[in-house]
Parts: sequence; structure tokens; C-alpha cells
Amino acid sequence: MATSTGGAVMPRSFRLLEELEAGQKGVGDGTISWGLENEDDIDLRAWTGMIIGPPRTSFENRMYSLRIEAGNNYPEQPPVVRFINRINMNCVSSTGAVDIRAVPILSRWSREYTIKSVLQELRRLMLLKDNMKLSQPPEGSTY
Repeated sequence: MATSTGGAVMPRSFRLLEELEAGQKGVGDGTISWGLENEDDIDLRAWTGMIIGPPRTSFENRMYSLRIEAGNNYPEQPPVVRFINRINMNCVSSTGAVDIRAVPILSRWSREYTIKSVLQELRRLMLLKDNMKLSQPPEGSTY
């Protein structure tokens, strides 16, 4: 495994362990969080995420839970992301699946991106004019 510049590429498991450690430390401003769905997941595949809706939007005062799957080709390929809580956003399907093509960080995926950066991007998209005033399903409803 080598990059085009000849440097070594961090193995998937090491990378995901770093991301897990960052999530456990609570890196950031507290508006997002992430971790393993099951502590015994030795494949580091199934993750959960949480986003607190930004103030002055229709998402305000809501906590959104997400399921994130880091497949065997992660971080070479983006994770599969799905909202557990019902949400109205341009990039989320009627089943809660996040459309890779509608989320810039996922459509232009680079191995430098992380689960944290995906959650930050989704929260940023909540602030877009097209999303911020969309009426939201009843709080607590799920897919």
C-alpha cells in the first residue's frame, strides 16, 4: 500500500481506531459526536453519529441520530450514512439514506476525510437556505 508520492498509507483499522479515539475524547464544539454502534465490533464497521440541529433553523433544539457504515474499502471510499430520526433535507431520501451525490464531501470523497468531517458537512448543509426553513417531521419520529 503506497500513495502516489511513495508514502505509506495507514491501514483501515488503524485509521478507524484513530477516529474512534477522537470521538471518545469529544473533539470539537459538542454539536456532533460519533462512536461505534457496538463496542465489540472488531471490524469497526457499524458506527453511530449524532448532530445537534443548528440554532435559528427548523432543526434547532433537535438531536439527530445517524447510522454510519465504514465498509471494507473505507477510507478509500466514503461511508454509507443514514439518518435514524426522520428529517427533511435535500440530501436525504424518504428512507433516511444520505444521497452521496448531494453531499459535496461524499461526492468528492478523499481518504483524508473522516466520519467527523461527514457529520460536520451534514450540519453545515442544515444551514443552507434550501434546508434551514424546511418543515420537519414530528420530533422523535424515526425511519
